Amino acid sequence: MSLNDYYIGIDIGGTKCTVTYGTDKMDILSHYQFATHTEKGPSFAIDEIKKCLAILEKSYDFTQLKSIGISCGGPLNSEIGIILSPPNLPGWDDIPIVDIIKKATNKPTFIQNDANSCALAEWRFGAGRGYKNIVFLTFGTGLGAGLILDGKLYAGTNDNAGEVGHIRLNSNGPSGFNKSGSFEGYCSGSGIAKIAQIRAEEKLNIGQKVSYCESYDELQGITTLQLSKLANAGDADALEVFDISAKKLGYGLSVIIDILNPEIIIIGSVYARNPQLFNKLSVEIIEKEALKGAWSVCKIVPAELGDKVGDFASLSVAIDGYSRLN
Repeated sequence: MSLNDYYIGIDIGGTKCTVTYGTDKMDILSHYQFATHTEKGPSFAIDEIKKCLAILEKSYDFTQLKSIGISCGGPLNSEIGIILSPPNLPGWDDIPIVDIIKKATNKPTFIQNDANSCALAEWRFGAGRGYKNIVFLTFGTGLGAGLILDGKLYAGTNDNAGEVGHIRLNSNGPSGFNKSGSFEGYCSGSGIAKIAQIRAEEKLNIGQKVSYCESYDELQGITTLQLSKLANAGDADALEVFDISAKKLGYGLSVIIDILNPEIIIIGSVYARNPQLFNKLSVEIIEKEALKGAWSVCKIVPAELGDKVGDFASLSVAIDGYSRLN
């Protein structure tokens, strides 16, 4: 591709949306951001996106614009380009977003869920560069995976590939994906807070306290950010919470390693900011649980793109989609 190949990325989130104009070389030329205002329905955000696109069309030569990529939380149908009622976007029911953007721009338009989009971004621009078999784990509010297999995004029959958060790791435990003891229940921002709440309540029930919660009234206010700060400062109670999550991460990763035999597993968000809280115990579990041959060729690393991942994710959807047209 030449330096004259340009793309637009649209990231639709429950809190904010962004529209980015850039190149396949990570050059961000324009960036717009606005609040999604889900209470106003999808038409508000879609109209704002169209306004941003109109501004970009006046500012740049759209004859050089190759395609547009959309990153959005699932569920969705990437084949026909429809958003299917994501939990973080109430009211976005059966929205034909790809057709809407195509009609507004007359440009090829593609959509992927946020885990797949981030996998594409880390593969093209981040920790996954140069690898053919990659698993990207979100480890944010929830837990999902994006899969790059044999150098191509794998989304499954109907975009449900990579829903690893649904794997049950224990018969009971913190709930994620509406399933107690799930991978997401143990290994996500919301899950870690739930682990802490359970441990704190157990202590309070026998007349004891933990450093991060001294009364029942404080249980619902426990956050993973608060816990990570305490754990990184050496607080024993907070470290116990992360140790539970780290061990379950090891069990979950062992399943992924055995089934998919990846070269690299890239983990974002909570893990990427705190790998030192997870690595020792999770690796100890993997060394016991995973097939030796599969584990010997796999490494686990934090995501590289950090706060930039949203922009690069949606641009990566555009680049990947366009590459599959040719």
